[in-house]
Amino acid sequence: MIKRLDISGVHMDVGTDLQRYVAKKIGRLDRFIPKAARESVYVDVKLKEGKAKDKNERTCEILVQLPHETLTVKETTINVYAAIDIAETKLRQQLKKYKDLHASPKLHQRVLSRLKHRPV
Repeated sequence: MIKRLDISGVHMDVGTDLQRYVAKKIGRLDRFIPKAARESVYVDVKLKEGKAKDKNERTCEILVQLPHETLTVKETTINVYAAIDIAETKLRQQLKKYKDLHASPKLHQRVLSRLKHRPV
């Protein structure tokens, strides 16, 4: 689980059910972060409700601060839970790319060397 997770609402009230849902969905994404970077990850989730004219729109904006990079995802839909789900999927893809770039290259070398020297 991601330890530093900040959830805030803009023009809307964020209840305990919504906070638990966000913590469950976003907190699981730590497996897509390299082990060396997990302690310094900070996630800021902002849930927004549209103003007067766009009252039916809900926006989920997620800002993830990682070593060497900051990832941002923003999604707007009618339902706040759907916005969280879509934003979580987009963030997962970005975190996979980040892990591929910043993971230890020695790990890949060890795995490949074991596969090459494995008896048939």
